[in-house]
Amino acid sequence: MKLRVANLLLLILLAHATWAQKGNWQELFNGKDLTGWKAVAGAATFEVKDGVIEGTAVFGTGNTFLVTEKEYTDFILEVDLMISHSSSNSGIMARGQFDPAARDGKGLVYGYQIEADPTDRAWSGGIYDEARRGWFYPVDLNPAAKSAFKMGEWNTYRIEAIGNTIKTWVNGQEVAYFMDAMDSKGFIGLQVHSIGKKEDEGRKTLFRNVRIQTENLKPMPFKGDVFVVSTLTNELSDLEKKNGWKLLFDGKTSKGWVGAYKDKFPEKGWAIKDGILTIQKSDGSESTNYGDIVTTEQFSAFDLAFDFKITEGANSGVKYFVTLSEGNKGSAIGLEYQILDDANHPDAKMGINGNRTLASLYDLIKANKQPRFVRKPGEWNQGRVVVYPDNRVEHYINGVKVVEYVRGSKEFRDLVAISKYKVWENFGEAKEGHILLQDHGDEVSYKNIKIKVLK
Repeated sequence: MKLRVANLLLLILLAHATWAQKGNWQELFNGKDLTGWKAVAGAATFEVKDGVIEGTAVFGTGNTFLVTEKEYTDFILEVDLMISHSSSNSGIMARGQFDPAARDGKGLVYGYQIEADPTDRAWSGGIYDEARRGWFYPVDLNPAAKSAFKMGEWNTYRIEAIGNTIKTWVNGQEVAYFMDAMDSKGFIGLQVHSIGKKEDEGRKTLFRNVRIQTENLKPMPFKGDVFVVSTLTNELSDLEKKNGWKLLFDGKTSKGWVGAYKDKFPEKGWAIKDGILTIQKSDGSESTNYGDIVTTEQFSAFDLAFDFKITEGANSGVKYFVTLSEGNKGSAIGLEYQILDDANHPDAKMGINGNRTLASLYDLIKANKQPRFVRKPGEWNQGRVVVYPDNRVEHYINGVKVVEYVRGSKEFRDLVAISKYKVWENFGEAKEGHILLQDHGDEVSYKNIKIKVLK
């Protein structure tokens, strides 16, 4: 009898443990109706059929969202989503915000949105700041994740919003890792995107199995070498530290930097305040006032990321493979990621076919970018330069790849031959070099300067 009682108690405990594990998930959609949800900001419709939320596109209206009546802070969310047509862009709002008075009383949803992109661009799982700051994590930053989303099939999204970190998965594939402190609380939202053609009216976006955890959260670690985007100031995530990233600017001192052609940091002109490194405005001339600064360390193959903020009409640049061996006047010679106010600085119209515009390989290759991916003067932009061990090079602006080339290739050398750099033998082909921040006489600020050596 005692054995039977003990076995019964064990079964009860096991059953309770199983129930508790399942009970950690809360169903946000009951499978029958839209209790706990409301549609806002547009005229697309939502209804429940056979345990599925069907969102139907309506021509002539803006983006429409089905949002939870409750707001959430930290959570782990899972949602199944299906799209069957390329016009049916969608997304999931995480900590979403709503202004009912905006758009003449039609209301405006804004905030973090995890993308569902059925087009060939394939940015599903990327992170977009809806109706506010734009893209932060285009999936150009994680090309391996572009094949995760399946058109016409159910796709399982997992979203972790814990503290200032948002991580996303699509069908088990790690996609985006974003650190930001703007919104700590908000609603969950399901989007039916606006459509541009009357013929696409009636297209469906489907959702099911919407569930959330809000207590005893156990985040799932990323295992891959996924690029991290952060708007925080000079902080590395644990994932970045694990994968070999380090800060080139500690946010407090000039450690690791000196003036170009000098043995110490400039005594004036370059200021460090509140974690931000700023070159002060002078007369707009190149490297003749306070001078450029360079890293004391040299690099060969690397992944370099940096945030920059320009003032109106400003000009600057981030150079790499700077050897300081040419003995030239003005700025030290090196490959340059151009930093420029394209709309207000004359250099944008010089050079050849726009090869001196923002994010271009200066005077060599124009950045193939769209204006909507660039933030205006006074706002922070994210720059990135990747130099692979095989000499392939990529430039990014706000997560979008805009330049790619191969150092030392015939195509590269042909471009050098018709550029201002033709006078320098083997320009841009040094085995290693310093990273340089340019003083071009305009005020430009930097933060989050980080690098990973590639092998």
